[in-house]
Amino acid sequence: MSLENIQQQVAGCDTREGVVVLDFETSGMSPVQGDRAIEIGAVRIVGGQIADRFQSLMNPGCRISSFIESFTGISNAMVQAAPPATQVMAAFHDFIGDAPLVAHNASFDRRFLDAELQRIDRCRRQEFACSLLVARRVYPDSPNHKLATLVSYKGLPTDGCFHRALADAEMTAHLWLRMAADLQDAYGFSQVPFALMSALARQKKNRVAAFLRERALEMRGM
Repeated sequence: MSLENIQQQVAGCDTREGVVVLDFETSGMSPVQGDRAIEIGAVRIVGGQIADRFQSLMNPGCRISSFIESFTGISNAMVQAAPPATQVMAAFHDFIGDAPLVAHNASFDRRFLDAELQRIDRCRRQEFACSLLVARRVYPDSPNHKLATLVSYKGLPTDGCFHRALADAEMTAHLWLRMAADLQDAYGFSQVPFALMSALARQKKNRVAAFLRERALEMRGM
């Protein structure tokens, strides 16, 4: 299935304000342990297409380890030259507005988003869905459900760059659109709204097919 066909097929899959798919690069694994965000990348999906982008390095005022420099390609010099994290997060909060949020392994990104917003006395109110949990239910036969594996498994667009925030957000957005299109093909949905994908992520794996059949029947009767 071509990217153009996916875009046409899932044009009605998002809410009016769109869905924002995001990815953080960070100095470590846990904001509770003092780790900070060092880059944010995000794309807004509207009408089945990427309609807008947001990307910025950010300076949290601390050094990053040589491991993180090697893993992400983000150096201490790059972070030190970046805008303050407070400034970037204020702009990002304005960018996302009230749109539903998506990330791959969302529990990680959600923790950092909430922690960084708390530092500027702002908070997130909207729902945050996990594309990894959805993928486990839509593609149970994938070798694993890492983003790079799923991109290869489904032949999704990629520039070959992983572990930079905007590139990962764009690949996650393409994965989200492909999953919506595949659900439409398999179950006859006329559209796949964010709420359906989010609910699917919470289903037990042995209930997935029944859940989707039930939702498809409900939506046809609306």
